Amino acid sequence: MSKLISAAEKNKALILEALDYIWKNPETGYREVKTSAYLEEKFEALGYELVKAGDIPGFYCVVDTGRPGPEILVLGEMDSLLCPTHPEADPETGAVHCCGHAAQSAALFGIAAALKTEGALDGLCGKIRLCAVPAEELIEIEYRSKLIAEGKIHYFGGKSEFLRRGYFDGVDIALMVHTTQGKEASLRDGSVGCMAKRIIYKGKSAHAGGSPWNGCNALYAATQGLSAINAIRETFAEQDIIRVHPIVTKGGGAVNAIPDEVILESYVRGKTFKAIEEANKKVNRALCGAALSLGANVEIIDSPGYAPLKNSEGMKQLVLDAAKEIDLPCTYTPVVGSGSTDMGDLSGILPVVHPYCPGAEGISHGDNYRIANPELACVTSAKWQLKMLELLLKDGAVRAKEIKESFVPEFASAKDYLDYMDSLFSSGDRIVYREDGVAEVKGCSL
Repeated sequence: MSKLISAAEKNKALILEALDYIWKNPETGYREVKTSAYLEEKFEALGYELVKAGDIPGFYCVVDTGRPGPEILVLGEMDSLLCPTHPEADPETGAVHCCGHAAQSAALFGIAAALKTEGALDGLCGKIRLCAVPAEELIEIEYRSKLIAEGKIHYFGGKSEFLRRGYFDGVDIALMVHTTQGKEASLRDGSVGCMAKRIIYKGKSAHAGGSPWNGCNALYAATQGLSAINAIRETFAEQDIIRVHPIVTKGGGAVNAIPDEVILESYVRGKTFKAIEEANKKVNRALCGAALSLGANVEIIDSPGYAPLKNSEGMKQLVLDAAKEIDLPCTYTPVVGSGSTDMGDLSGILPVVHPYCPGAEGISHGDNYRIANPELACVTSAKWQLKMLELLLKDGAVRAKEIKESFVPEFASAKDYLDYMDSLFSSGDRIVYREDGVAEVKGCSL
């Protein structure tokens, strides 16, 4: 057993203590104040000098082997979800870690502790950047839109926000292990990306019983919009893995008043950027058509969500080799998953990998999700990632160099990627009703 793997085992109690704290203090994206402060204290106690985001949660530190070589980024996500019916949800906020991020953060701390063990870096070269990152779950779009309006963030996802801030400058390769159910680790080719949408139907209020004809029912327009989206689903090609799943976040104010404002949130997910953009055009046409049918208006705010994730070929093999060396069963399935992650935001510019470590049980994002085997979910995850680092950076980092040299990025630089993401922003009322009775629809191309 290597020194790194032994060091993770020796720090088992500290790792599980971290899991317990983070699980009991769930916070959603860009609100992970307690979680970030806890991890910062733990990392600083180990002797790390941190670069803190400051105005939002999160931080990173760099471990230098003292020998030249590539820099590997290791990420741990801090945010929770909202599931008020979960028995362990925060009674005030409804937040709960029903996606496994508590285990990921605990594993990141375990990696940090192991790397501080005497002799742990012997035989390795280059640098290791450890990053506690906020806001992977793309929820609370209204709250995050407010943060954008206030200038506190520019992107909904924590990784793209950290990328914009330069926190990943100089990184050559990135890896992150997500928690999953069962007893075996797993790996796929990648996952779909997504566009985030906020849709505001605008009508006119009136007495719902006495004079409804004087109003314009925004709820009916929204309902028509949802029906129209359902009507176009069969136009989505199966190979594009399109998913559209809106929710209503505001449905009216009083039962005896015609709703004058109804708000929806949704994603448009897809396998490629092209597929997402084409599907989003169809969705916007459907939403506008519904507003026109009742004489309402609709404001559509489109924001870049997450890029499609593409695990690099060299990193996929690394994952399987590292799992074998620590006797962790790992299944590779050559498919693209229909969930989304902001790890995709890095995969267009860097070789990345995003495998899954077991230890949880229940339904992901559901009210019965829990970490059933903390040692497997946290300690084994830390060992697996440490073994990946060892394989990448030993022998003069020959493997890391080969992976980097063979990688063909979709975007030439982080700036090019972020410029593309910025081009996806779109907002405003989509219909202009003229005095001559003609309606003009804006921003909805055929």
